Amino acid sequence: MARLGAILKALGRAMAREQKSIWSLASNNFFLFSVFVLQGGGGFIFLIIGMVMLFPLSTDPLRRIPASRLPLWPLERRELWLLRALSPWINPMTWAIAALAVWAARGKVTIGLWALIAGLVASGFVLSALPVALSQGVWRFVPAFPGALNQLIRKNLREMLCTLDVYCALLLSVSVLGFRIALPPMPREAFLMITILVVVALSSYAQCLFGLDGRGGLARYRLLPLPGWQVLAAKDIAFLLVMIPLTLPLAPLAGIGGALIALAAGHLNSVNSPRSQVRWRFTTGAALTKGIVQVLAIVVAASTIYFYSAWTLILCVAALAVSVWRCGPLIAQLSNDET
Repeated sequence: MARLGAILKALGRAMAREQKSIWSLASNNFFLFSVFVLQGGGGFIFLIIGMVMLFPLSTDPLRRIPASRLPLWPLERRELWLLRALSPWINPMTWAIAALAVWAARGKVTIGLWALIAGLVASGFVLSALPVALSQGVWRFVPAFPGALNQLIRKNLREMLCTLDVYCALLLSVSVLGFRIALPPMPREAFLMITILVVVALSSYAQCLFGLDGRGGLARYRLLPLPGWQVLAAKDIAFLLVMIPLTLPLAPLAGIGGALIALAAGHLNSVNSPRSQVRWRFTTGAALTKGIVQVLAIVVAASTIYFYSAWTLILCVAALAVSVWRCGPLIAQLSNDET
């Protein structure tokens, strides 16, 4: 039992360190916008954020142990069974589900709600237990693109799809699409508001475009036979390829304009003040003032396009082009500093 206790204690420390990264949400533009602007009316947004966070919080603790190492440990069959039975209780989500089960038995929580939350948590355990080869093979379905930037764009798409920001925006977009199909027409202003929310959900990532590349990735950018502006353009193309489908059920032109401005406002911070990011977490944004400026620019651009003139989109394209031209040469300097 001493060996089993040591393993469970080490797993507990690993889980605690990993779950501290959940606090990256506190400096995310989407969360801050919901708290300070929507306030009491943001209940549905907070529900979406909670649903998305359930999956990384519900991972199986045993996945922290390399599959090749566990069979080498001197554990008896009985100890392995005990480890399998006790390890889920290291995860706080297991205790939360147990507490909800008690409340459901007392009639304080409906059985249906408990079943929904328990199913989401169980899904997180199952998905984290998938073989690594199978989970990585999913990214092979990212399509190829013409031109020399093909592999860079594909890599950037895979990085974006490993952030929780994308899935919050996806749930918002799908919810509105279902509403439009099943319920009466929404007010015209509602489409603009939700479009802004979708763009803001991804705006923090536009401030940290190189956050998932790491030191090795920045060094490889210096070795590529490409000018810096093309490296930055590949990031922007991947961002727009995610953003445009998400805004199609809403206000597409306003969404594209907001996305262009989000990128233009985020480039300088991405190359001057890079912040390392963690996969399957919300993106940690820059300073609060920079986030406020970026969100205000998104709101102004999207509202102008939606209510006044679609020709404003040309100004958004021009702003992005100037930003890429000015910030592109800084990428080589960033790579030298980091390596």
